[in-house]
Amino acid sequence: MRKGVFQLDKKSIAVIATGDMGHGVGRVLREHGYRVMTCLAGRSERSCKLALEAGIEDLPDLKTVALEADIFLSILPPDSAVELASRMAARITEVSRSITYVDCNAVAPETAAEISRIVTTAGASFIDAGIIGLAPGKALPRFYVSGDDTSAMEALDGCGFTVIPMLGGGCQASAIKMCYAALTKGTWSLHTAVLLAAHQLGVSNTLIDELSASQAEDLERMRARVPLISADSGRWVGEMEQIALTFGEVGVPNSFHKGAAEIFKILAKTPLANETRESMDTSRTIADVVPIFAKHLHTSAK
Repeated sequence: MRKGVFQLDKKSIAVIATGDMGHGVGRVLREHGYRVMTCLAGRSERSCKLALEAGIEDLPDLKTVALEADIFLSILPPDSAVELASRMAARITEVSRSITYVDCNAVAPETAAEISRIVTTAGASFIDAGIIGLAPGKALPRFYVSGDDTSAMEALDGCGFTVIPMLGGGCQASAIKMCYAALTKGTWSLHTAVLLAAHQLGVSNTLIDELSASQAEDLERMRARVPLISADSGRWVGEMEQIALTFGEVGVPNSFHKGAAEIFKILAKTPLANETRESMDTSRTIADVVPIFAKHLHTSAK
């Protein structure tokens, strides 16, 4: 819920980390006149390369980030969100300077609330954000935002992405992200599970023929998504676990998304998981990838 008017002369924005989404966000913010920085210490070679290509400034450590950034965007796999908040909170306390900490990760509202407590105790203000859509440049993603004062993010609306404030404060932005990803990535995991079961049972061709005749739209979605999801499967494990936490907290059965996490764990064990979105073979079909996935079923179950 917007309360203040963020000072647009404050133009220093930190983005951690600079993966597919992070570097895209950093690039469009820089193109709109903001100083964009990160800290690449300990980051992967790919993240470093993407940051360089996006023109994002590399600072030596998080203490320097805390000294120089006005807005801090946390954009990384959900398993690392609390840890980064704790590390950054320590640096904010050390430099005794308030910044706006925006958690943009796919986490449960309960996890977002924990992050809020960590950073606000250190003196930062907090905005909960949920990103829906592909990285800027590939699409125009939507940043849903919630909290006591979301004006710092609302000031960035139109800078390569759309900012949508949610009424009522709290961590509703994380809630909408969880519900959305429960459908999209949850469906992709279900498609993968169905294809794996058919492969193991020896009925793949018959299933494809039947789906072609009676569920053509679902089959096309399988063909479009399942061959490509291995590269992201490792970070989606934590996202499914956060969705399960979200559902469980409001009394909705959550075993399905716990199972979805197990499917992504299987995919993360395959050689295809070592590929990136830049290096993956987009010509692969479900007939190519399902046998590769199946080789890791038993090792994953142990």
